[in-house]
Amino acid sequence: MPKPFDFFASLKTLLVPVFFLSVLAGCSTTGSSEQGTSEADSAAQITVYKSPFCLCCNDWIKHLESNAFSVASENALDTASVKQQWKVPPSMQGCHTGVWNNQYVFEGHVPARLIRQFLANPPKGSVGLAVPGMPQGSPGMYRGKNFEPYVVYAIQSNGEYRFYEKVTAPEAS
Repeated sequence: MPKPFDFFASLKTLLVPVFFLSVLAGCSTTGSSEQGTSEADSAAQITVYKSPFCLCCNDWIKHLESNAFSVASENALDTASVKQQWKVPPSMQGCHTGVWNNQYVFEGHVPARLIRQFLANPPKGSVGLAVPGMPQGSPGMYRGKNFEPYVVYAIQSNGEYRFYEKVTAPEAS
């Protein structure tokens, strides 16, 4: 015998996913530009392309913000096109991509200190920095225990990469 139609159960089935997606959208750290921002503010603007489900990306954004970067984020399930546009080699890819003023790319958990160092004096032929994978000691991944040193690479405009710096101690938040 078929079950009778339950209007409230059907409504619940439809509303739960809508509620879940609206909560995720509300957690986004998407910023907005305001009139009257100073030149220094625009110099520190980074747009982060990330999955809406990734928590370490949000922690990396918090690291940038606590280091005086203004951050906007774009949630997308597929960030491959951004990585491809910026010629991030597959072996250098991380879980998110930061783009500074549409001029430079910062792939993965790059420390804010090294982003500032790079922006102050970009190596010739470089388009940005990368921390491949998700190293346990990197900003957004480090939880105060079991620090693991990791390497930051400079991404070249021809799609290659070079050693930039080895991080041997946790970064300040």
